[in-house]
Amino acid sequence: MTSQKIEFENTDGLILSGVLEIPEAEAHVWAVFAHCFTCSKNSLAASRIARAFASRGIGVLRFDFTGLGESSGEFSKTSFSSNVDDLLAATAWMEQSGRGVGLLVGHSLGGAAVVVAANRLPNVKAVATLGAPSNAEHVIAQFDQHIPEIENRGEAEVNLAGRPFTLRKSFVDDVKGAKVRDAAAGLNRPFLVMHSPTDQVVSIDNATELFVSAKHPKSFVSLDDADHLMTRASDATFAADVISSWSGRYFDPPQKANTSPEQSYDVIVRETGQSGPFQNEVFVDGIRSLADEPVRVGGAGTGPDPYALVSSGLGACTSMTLRMYADRKGWPLERVTVHLNHRKAHMEDCIDCGPNSKVDVFTREILIEGDLSDEQRSRLLEIADRCPVHRTLESEAVIETQAVIQSA
Repeated sequence: MTSQKIEFENTDGLILSGVLEIPEAEAHVWAVFAHCFTCSKNSLAASRIARAFASRGIGVLRFDFTGLGESSGEFSKTSFSSNVDDLLAATAWMEQSGRGVGLLVGHSLGGAAVVVAANRLPNVKAVATLGAPSNAEHVIAQFDQHIPEIENRGEAEVNLAGRPFTLRKSFVDDVKGAKVRDAAAGLNRPFLVMHSPTDQVVSIDNATELFVSAKHPKSFVSLDDADHLMTRASDATFAADVISSWSGRYFDPPQKANTSPEQSYDVIVRETGQSGPFQNEVFVDGIRSLADEPVRVGGAGTGPDPYALVSSGLGACTSMTLRMYADRKGWPLERVTVHLNHRKAHMEDCIDCGPNSKVDVFTREILIEGDLSDEQRSRLLEIADRCPVHRTLESEAVIETQAVIQSA
């Protein structure tokens, strides 16, 4: 699987930071994970569960709410409602990048937020919560001794999880107005409540109220003796296992990977039509891989881009050529590692080229390991230039193209 840093704008134009966990194979569903109150996308629960999801075929975006982690904005100006709006912005970004969100998962107050947000996201098919309060007002209990000061002064600095935060009266008022149980009652889609009976921060009564409020299909699974922040890796793994299995019945399984047409060509490349506009599957002798473009240019980042594939061919050919030569000579070559970069550079000393003409430059650095003499190493570097792909790239290749007529 791949972890990819991304950024997107919320409705206020602030930049929110996220990490996209991309499964190695096709994602059979894309999810958004909402972290707990004053936590971040890098909390143990968020990072462990998201990565566990990806290893099970669920692609996940975990992100920082406004003013937390690496996201911009001031936490003091946020509210429960702004968290919900951030969730809507996250799902919108996923949709725009070709990853329609089918599953929402929220931890603690993030769980309350996904329940409320889901009512404004008709394409979300399932919702799961972990240690979520049945009413957002529950968070006030964490700083209730400061409420008089907040009411009188309009704001106060409070200590939460060992860190100082400024909370304003508008935050308190917004939290009091949130109707999480009503939102649960209006979900009308599969809902999974997971909660620990020994949770000392959000009592198990909250799980009961959420479960009773929701309509079927609904499920409850105990997290046994897990602490509220789910700091044990085993608890995160268990949660990921349960949610993955539970949600699997509500989403179509991924398409079979090996649906290649007759392999009468050396290579077949075709669009998948699944994760983003540029994802293609590549078949070589029945072995399937993916090609894509990075997220920054509108791709899904699920595979190397075309130039990276070309560089890979050059690197592989270089390594194989050196291996064949060293083995034939009986030299003690232990391992070859090839580092490559590709760039476009302006052509120099080209009389017939225009001012904007560019040439492809492949930078290749070769690490040669083994008890070799200087003369042997120098010879291997010379041999690298003889690799067939190297010669192809330096020569003038001919590409013949013709249309294939699809038979009726």
